[in-house]
Amino acid sequence: MPLETGTPGAEAGQEREQRSLGTAAARNLATTTKSAPQMQGISSRWLTRMLPWVNVPGATYRVNRRLSYTLGDGRVSFVKTGARVQVVPAELGELPPLRGFADPDALGALAEKFVQQVFEPGQVVVHAGRRADHVYLVAHGKVEKIAEGPYRDEAVLGLLADGDTFGGQALAEPDGKWEFTARAATATTVLALPLTAYRAVADRYEALRAHVEVFRSSGRRRVNRAGEAEIEVSSGHVGEAALPQTFADYEPAPREYELSVAQTVLRVHSRVADLYNQPMNQTEQQLRLTIEALRERQEHELVNNPDFGLLHNADYEQRISTYSGPPTPDDLDELLAMRRSTRCFLAHPRAIAAFGRECNKRGLYFGGVDLHDHHVPAWRGVPLLPCGKIPVSKQGTSSIIAMRTGEDDQGVIGLYQRGIPDEVEPGLNVRFMGIDDKAIISYLVSAYYSAAVLVPDALGVLENVETARTNGS
Repeated sequence: MPLETGTPGAEAGQEREQRSLGTAAARNLATTTKSAPQMQGISSRWLTRMLPWVNVPGATYRVNRRLSYTLGDGRVSFVKTGARVQVVPAELGELPPLRGFADPDALGALAEKFVQQVFEPGQVVVHAGRRADHVYLVAHGKVEKIAEGPYRDEAVLGLLADGDTFGGQALAEPDGKWEFTARAATATTVLALPLTAYRAVADRYEALRAHVEVFRSSGRRRVNRAGEAEIEVSSGHVGEAALPQTFADYEPAPREYELSVAQTVLRVHSRVADLYNQPMNQTEQQLRLTIEALRERQEHELVNNPDFGLLHNADYEQRISTYSGPPTPDDLDELLAMRRSTRCFLAHPRAIAAFGRECNKRGLYFGGVDLHDHHVPAWRGVPLLPCGKIPVSKQGTSSIIAMRTGEDDQGVIGLYQRGIPDEVEPGLNVRFMGIDDKAIISYLVSAYYSAAVLVPDALGVLENVETARTNGS
């Protein structure tokens, strides 16, 4: 029986019938609007933007400084076997009286004399005013340096962490006394060297005794508060007083920074370069993404390179540790107070978030400043800039960098060379390498760069910054 018009079956058949051109077929005649190739690995690169870049025509930058006689305590390394900790003998050269001493036999004999000691939180390691008759190496944990405040209250002078040392001067000053009380802030493992053990080793190795004696005699030279050789000046005299004669001495072997390089070879098939250039040039887009990757590697090296990276070039006297783990306003204030004209902080985003949580606990709000057309967070008016190149350890600890920048302000500067052949950006060039027998075009892309710290206090690092969220956060 035939279906009548208007029945439900007829309506269903009519809905399935296509009455106009579909979108899938219509797209065959349409022009697609496309974006340029996107790259997730591009970061803000605040470090690269904040550094003043200095042209280095000779590819080497020499930092001339006044001669300095003071030697800051270095960091020492340890070897752990089970619960036993031993100092690496060569690392004892980081102790101020032993700086530059390299006799492996003497250092090995000295390393064997260190005794491992464990202190519980709150336990005192040394007492202020008592005879300094030991050298201490902090293998693990945190030790507070405490002195009596002006109103007989307790004042914390600083914090010693893994690899720090104290008491090294006792090797050259056997009658000295402790100027502070050292107290364990956490469970702490230290290695202690009694002076009697040192003397026993020095009696066997005359070179060791002679080296320490040279250190003792050089320590009598007058220096200013920065540790530089004093320039004698007379003031406030009357009449015809004899004026002092002086000169500004220089370091005999100044530090030189050579330009480093990051390179890669970009390959593009000639057929792609010839035929697929509309609406975007394939070679230009490949170069753009390659250059972005090189600039990211450049900033990573500026932070982490063992030769010129900021984390490795911060002076030991400019490194401090957090007091309680997370970065607190007190920690950043201390880091800020260690130098004049701090231009910026650099921290991993997780460290910035941890600092924000600590501010929230205290009911504080760290404000912001306008920088390079961006509104960024700031503490005490100093920009607190994110830098994902600063590493975060497996334990969740990181570092925060503070620096002063510029040649005129004796700060941190970036180094590059302008005018290199085939330059496409300052310090970066693209050189044609030819076409192989498979019609692949090759380009050598190179970025030349480095960084220099003009004086030690231009760069400081807050270490052992805990970024993990705790139960109370």
